Amino acid sequence: MDLKSGYPFWAVKNGLLKTFPQLTRDHQIEVVVIGGGITGALIAYELSRHGHHVVVLERRDVGWGSSAASTALLQYEIDTHMTELAERYGEADAVLAYRACAEAIGELETLAAGMGDVDFERQLSLYYASNEEDVASLKEELALRQKHGFDAEWLESEAVLDEYGFVAPGAILTQLAASIDPYRMAYQLFSRVVELGGEVYDRSQMETMAPDDKGVTLTLANGAKLRCQYVVMAAGYESQTWLPESVAFNRSSYAFITDPLPPEALGKLRSTMVWESTRPYLYMRTTRDGRLLVGGDDDDEDIPKRRDARVEEKVEGLARKIEALWPKLEINPTFSWGGTFAETDDGLPFFGPHDAQGPRVHFAMAYGGNGISYSMIGAKLIRALIEGKPHPLTELFSFKRLTLGSK
Repeated sequence: MDLKSGYPFWAVKNGLLKTFPQLTRDHQIEVVVIGGGITGALIAYELSRHGHHVVVLERRDVGWGSSAASTALLQYEIDTHMTELAERYGEADAVLAYRACAEAIGELETLAAGMGDVDFERQLSLYYASNEEDVASLKEELALRQKHGFDAEWLESEAVLDEYGFVAPGAILTQLAASIDPYRMAYQLFSRVVELGGEVYDRSQMETMAPDDKGVTLTLANGAKLRCQYVVMAAGYESQTWLPESVAFNRSSYAFITDPLPPEALGKLRSTMVWESTRPYLYMRTTRDGRLLVGGDDDDEDIPKRRDARVEEKVEGLARKIEALWPKLEINPTFSWGGTFAETDDGLPFFGPHDAQGPRVHFAMAYGGNGISYSMIGAKLIRALIEGKPHPLTELFSFKRLTLGSK
């Protein structure tokens, strides 16, 4: 699957940081992680640092799939409101999911601090009402978050204009958000995996997977065979090809990034990511060197050639939206791109085994706008499953959720 088009900023900024060897021999290992993006990197590192022997297989170059196209907004706020999750699964599970995402940001910060320069920065998050009709639902959402101790406040339209310079009926301002360079972070994590005795291979594509009671046998496109105790399928949106039916739907999102802008022009945008209540939503954040990164205008396009053809038009539309909010802000998209992502029906991820592949194959589907935060949670959840230990999100983030229904 062609997962991105155009010129994703992270790949342009960093280039090919490191090459890993291709796996061409038969091998026996404890855990094989399929996928060399940020999700696979977080899981492989978590397993490696807790004593598991891991092999990572990536069919492209490491980090060159969806991670290179990610806009990497780290939030505890899930695309599905806490109020909506509470109606569907009960208030306790809704709060559990949100709190896990909040804790994941702190865990990512700690992890990033030991990985060198990966552009991790704490930010605020401004979630604004796109129209008057959305104000009531946002205030209801805020009330539930505050009830459970989340640090958030309401800004009236006057405060949004005074502090952020654009017109909106109101907004939720939260103190807990962050940003990161996902491409560099993935490379740093994989380098640590190797230092810990793990193995990372790129340009190594799995073609067949045969689970049995004692393990899993994998065959690569070049004929090499691997025998392992567990497989973690962290191949992003391509993981669904190993399931009998779709558990999410693929979509395309579009983004651009500007040249560095003066601090006085950005104002509080320099330290605040901004997103809106309408769906699909416009979202933006800055990079450490003061570039404005803007994304959105998602659509249902899942054919790469058609997505590629839309990038220029989509980016022009996104730029017009930014200029409408901040008429004095000079927007000049320097790099622009489109990428494939997946959404689940409820906005939550899937981690763990599926009946179709049995208990030794664990899926890591960090789908939705919180992909990196979900991946941090999933790394610990997958390790707990492999080690036979309990985890509070095992059931909610499992495929059993598909049959749980509303509580």
